[in-house]
Amino acid sequence: MKAHEGLKNRHSSGTKGAMAKTTFSCSACGATHSRWSGRCDGCGEWNSITQDVPLSAGPAKKSLGGKRGQSITLTDLSTEETPPPRTLCGVEELDRVLGGGLVPASALLVGGDPGIGKSTLLLQAAARFSRAGVKTIYVSGEEASAQVRMRARRLGLEDAPVQLAAETNLRNILTTLEAEKPGLAIIDSIQTMWADNVDSAPGSVSQVRAAAHELTTFAKRHGVSIIMVGHVTKDGQIAGPRVVEHMVDTVLYFEGERGHQFRILRAVKNRFGPADEIGVFEMTGKGLAQVTNPSALFLSERGKPSPGSAVFAGIEGTRPVLVELQALVAPSPHSQPRRTVVGWDSGRLAMILAVLEARCGIPFAGLDVYLNVAGGLKITEPAADLAVAAALLSAREDTALPTDTVVFGEISLSGALRPAPQTENRLKEAQKLGFTSAIAPAGGKTGTVAGLTLTRPSDLVGFVGETFGAG
Repeated sequence: MKAHEGLKNRHSSGTKGAMAKTTFSCSACGATHSRWSGRCDGCGEWNSITQDVPLSAGPAKKSLGGKRGQSITLTDLSTEETPPPRTLCGVEELDRVLGGGLVPASALLVGGDPGIGKSTLLLQAAARFSRAGVKTIYVSGEEASAQVRMRARRLGLEDAPVQLAAETNLRNILTTLEAEKPGLAIIDSIQTMWADNVDSAPGSVSQVRAAAHELTTFAKRHGVSIIMVGHVTKDGQIAGPRVVEHMVDTVLYFEGERGHQFRILRAVKNRFGPADEIGVFEMTGKGLAQVTNPSALFLSERGKPSPGSAVFAGIEGTRPVLVELQALVAPSPHSQPRRTVVGWDSGRLAMILAVLEARCGIPFAGLDVYLNVAGGLKITEPAADLAVAAALLSAREDTALPTDTVVFGEISLSGALRPAPQTENRLKEAQKLGFTSAIAPAGGKTGTVAGLTLTRPSDLVGFVGETFGAG
């Protein structure tokens, strides 16, 4: 009997506990009530109280359950908002990549190979922004403050009003930023940050994810722009989970070859500006100097006409850039010929070789093929196909192309040539640098470019016949 009563009591108490979880809310003002009534005590509306339906089904610890949140404000597509204000640092190349300046409360991620110049670039940017009136804090997790000061003296920035700190504890860093209220904070690097609520070593996937999340949310809540430095893997991608790149507003890659003095800052993601925009810098003894005319710099090492060289008129972001493509074709002593590419897609090179052999009858079997983009630039657009084909044929036939000619266009698998976008801008850049002729597919909008002779073949066979006298 007692057991029966105990079971009954437990059943009734469990039922009461389940009933206690049922909530009611007012559809007019959103006020919550523990039971239903005809009139809302919050706004006085009649017959507006309804029983809340759980937001999601499932175990209480694994789902949202019945607890409700606050209603969010909705707007329509025609609502006009003032664009976010931007702060210019004075370096045109950096401001261009940022989309027109630094946006408040934005989170940026900068990646690049070790020793490429990320810390140098960001220290120069910190000095520029601080002199422009933005309170700037530079937090280094890899170097001591004395080492950062030594670099600042070498760069001539020791008088810049930048505040330094050497710290890896994320809690201490956020506490300091909250107290100091800077406009810009630079974290060098995200892989060295340590959150004491995560049970793993600094640099691990969970630590990097947690640190990036905390810094990004802090930037949004407190209106602080935060730039985080990220290490890269052997493949050139930012180390750690890809979710870090999804968290931030802008992802920048600092590219370049150590053997060249050129450095390229490329935006691969930007919520406040165009993606694939580039800024070109030159590494000097006093830091990174911006290059306002990258085409002239990439072509500065060109000498007399030589076989295997072709000038490609490309578009990087919103700006036209002229660059030299170099090819070398030589008999292969191996049973499997080499196909080596630097600065371009190796798969696309294989496609161009196959089209030349299948559509034009020009074989490359038994020949080693080497292709290089001069200056350390990496080209991704398909418009480089025709320039690559010109360089390959020039190297194979040992015939030099005219030095005053630029080439661009996309090659299809059928051998047809497709026009490249922004043809007029490419031609204007070539004409500005002294080129007198251009080879481009028919169909693109050329506009009026005085003093430039334009050759427009319809297919690859016609291009080979007009340029090299064979087809």
